[in-house]
Amino acid sequence: HQHFMTQGYLRLGKVADARQLRGLQTRIDDIMLGRVCYENMRLQLFDEQTGDLRRTMGSEVSTLSYRRIDDLEQDPLFLAYMQHPVFAGIARHLVGDRVSVFRSMFMNKPARWMQELPWHQDVGSGWGIDTDPIATVWTALDTATTTNGCMQIVPGSHRHGVINERHFLCAEEQEIYARAGDVIDMPAEAGEAILLHNLLLHRSGTNPTATPRRAFSVTYMDAATRTLDTGQTFPIVFG
Repeated sequence: HQHFMTQGYLRLGKVADARQLRGLQTRIDDIMLGRVCYENMRLQLFDEQTGDLRRTMGSEVSTLSYRRIDDLEQDPLFLAYMQHPVFAGIARHLVGDRVSVFRSMFMNKPARWMQELPWHQDVGSGWGIDTDPIATVWTALDTATTTNGCMQIVPGSHRHGVINERHFLCAEEQEIYARAGDVIDMPAEAGEAILLHNLLLHRSGTNPTATPRRAFSVTYMDAATRTLDTGQTFPIVFG
């Protein structure tokens, strides 16, 4: 707890065992290829011909080039992983007895993915909720290295509070809050989980390799959290 609160992150080790990891890897491929379908699951498709990204509801085409998939709590395998006893203990300690999930999303850096994810915090005005969460668990579904675009962080940067409500940092803010000497790489083995403070600055690079770099991220928060526009609550995973 002390390390997380002062540094903004905590390595949790290999939470997903070999069997569970294989199940998650296979299931996410099945969702992208349309072998397992969820009509209300939001996907972000990378068009390999045009290079554009576009949102779809459900898997419109059979491809492993989906960049992002949201609402994975609808899938029983991913829901079971989200409710892992390790995460239950963390959520109870940091959030409380009744915990909902703001987002549960798959993130994909397909082979030869040459776009970087800029410096940002996982919070901002665009989220449209009445309370900012602080606890996100990121899990590597493939081994993440400096070669294929592993995450980078600035330890302790969460203590600045919200730096930019528009999510991504501008160049001037990067020079102040993400100086090169303060940045560390976060390589991770497949199945390894990392607890991140939502205000921690992080980014990731390109994936010039021939294989994808896949990850799964879950944000836990108080179940009383509501949207600002309609007062909607979110799926409860604990309590």
